[in-house]
Amino acid sequence: MDRAPSLATLTEQTKAAFEKRFGRPASIVVAAPGRVNLIGEHTDYNDGFVLPMAIDRYTVLAADESRGETARLYSSLVEEQQDVPLSAGDVSFLPAWTRYVRGVFDAYRDEEGIQTPVFDAVVNSSVPLGSGLSSSAALEVATATLVETLTGKSVSPVRKGLLCQLAEHRGAGVPCGIMDQFSSVLCTAGHLMLLDCRSQETKMVPMNDPGIQVLIINTNVKHELTGGEYAERRGQCESAAKILGVPSLREASTSLLEERKSSLDDVHFRRARHVIGEIERTIAAASAIETSNWDEVGRLMYASHESLRDDYEVSCPELDVLVQAAAELDTEQGVIGSRMTGGGFGGCTVSLVRTDAVESIAQAICDRYLEQTGIEATAFATPPAQGAMVITSN
Repeated sequence: MDRAPSLATLTEQTKAAFEKRFGRPASIVVAAPGRVNLIGEHTDYNDGFVLPMAIDRYTVLAADESRGETARLYSSLVEEQQDVPLSAGDVSFLPAWTRYVRGVFDAYRDEEGIQTPVFDAVVNSSVPLGSGLSSSAALEVATATLVETLTGKSVSPVRKGLLCQLAEHRGAGVPCGIMDQFSSVLCTAGHLMLLDCRSQETKMVPMNDPGIQVLIINTNVKHELTGGEYAERRGQCESAAKILGVPSLREASTSLLEERKSSLDDVHFRRARHVIGEIERTIAAASAIETSNWDEVGRLMYASHESLRDDYEVSCPELDVLVQAAAELDTEQGVIGSRMTGGGFGGCTVSLVRTDAVESIAQAICDRYLEQTGIEATAFATPPAQGAMVITSN
């Protein structure tokens, strides 16, 4: 089991790194978590429902106002310092990780008239990179929290999430839905968040049974295909909705899809079938968790993975091996359910398991994975954690 530093430890490490690099103490420390989605994959940009939670892996920024014309940002992860202009202009010269930060500056300035003052900062994180656990959203939301703390001007939590989504669209060129940023801003400890991506309304679903743990296992692979799979899937969904005569696949139903099946080619039919079914599964899973109907939750999780694998085609052999290994352990050995999580083509699985068996389950799944793939997986358990926060503000 991977044991990342606690938020308190990560905070102290980041503050120490700031003082060493910039020669003075940080006056502001903020944090924002990554997230894992228990169920509801590729539904957010279809106006559907998702059921994520924040994980106890955080991006921390330690900062202080400074003089000059650019923000100086040092990343402890890549051991790189960059000067990031705060005014509008070309960002193509910036390294990829700083474009998320710059995107937040631009969103707050252009959309809200909030100009970020010049500052120095150290960026540190325990959110695994490239794992589908929203390290980019954690960085964006932490940056937004810093901007609001530096300026003393804030927006509503929902608006904050939308500005961070805009930052990813414009700064990084990723046409993501709202789930990642909303999770990092709005999630509360001990709860899942049922998010209606059409109305942007949220409902907190208690997830505090001490006998149940959320187990995340990282395949430690990320298949770089042509690079446009996310945008391609989104376009296919939009085309399917248009053919079905609905504004989005949220407004479609299984019966409508079957009625108009002949109007869709096989690919568009299967993409729509996944989204429509996944929205139904997500609502059902939230209800089952509220009543502790764990057998039903497990069934829905496995059905979600099968749909993502077969209809949406975003799984990969490594993810399938992890889910199959979990399924073979079954409920008698403490596994409730398992599925891939995140965009796909690598990254992580999420499983619900019995707390008293979490260590043995993780070991058994990782052993099977190593045996079949030759790759070491990384596993950690996490409770539903707290969303973005200001830790220090002097």
